[in-house]
Amino acid sequence: MKIVVIGGSGLIGSKLVSKLGAQGHEAVPASPKTGVNTLTGEGVGEVLDGADVVVDVSNSPSFEDAAVLEFFQTSTRNLLAAAAEAGVGHYVALSIVGSDRLPDSGYMRAKVAQEKLIAASGLPYSLVHATQFFEFVQGIIDAATEGDTVRLPPALIQPMAADDVASAVAEVTVGVPTNGTVEIAGPEQFRLDELGRHMLAARSDSRSVVTDPEARYFGTTLGERSLVPADGARVAGTRLDDWRTQAA
Repeated sequence: MKIVVIGGSGLIGSKLVSKLGAQGHEAVPASPKTGVNTLTGEGVGEVLDGADVVVDVSNSPSFEDAAVLEFFQTSTRNLLAAAAEAGVGHYVALSIVGSDRLPDSGYMRAKVAQEKLIAASGLPYSLVHATQFFEFVQGIIDAATEGDTVRLPPALIQPMAADDVASAVAEVTVGVPTNGTVEIAGPEQFRLDELGRHMLAARSDSRSVVTDPEARYFGTTLGERSLVPADGARVAGTRLDDWRTQAA
């Protein structure tokens, strides 16, 4: 199959292109680096010509509320129109576990808007909701830092390795469209504040974590289960300690 990966130069996209290629598919990375700009529409029709599947794992260059909404709405509309024109048989998009439970977050609202456009498009589709990546936990800690103090809520989180995310998206991509949502998650649950302490200790980082139920996460407060999947999610195999060993 010809599979076009939008965001194919990024963390998940590059892994996905590699995995699909290893399975014998024609996996085509598409991003501004390859001359494909979903915001302007440049190169979109050309790269989707003859495609069987399009997978959108792209991300907004800005997380500011208005900018991120503009990115996901405009790029998704452009992709959907081009996919319909090209006769693409399966539209796959990567989103976030809990996106529909966090309306106070501008980023999550934008992801929900993206998903609604896809579901209403009439194209066969699959949405993959992933939990947070191990690779991004350090960024969450840094964003929550004031001086030497890190304020994190005690909400549950079930993070996973980016490589496992790519594997799960690849499996959905080559399968039959679900016309619904598939949830994927890591094998372990943590409290976010405890995970922060664990990550800092592993790096011999002297910052201290303060448990703060009101601490913001992408602009919103969290309930206990805002970031964890429902029963029946597909669970990946890579544990945090395994991932840390591999990364080292």
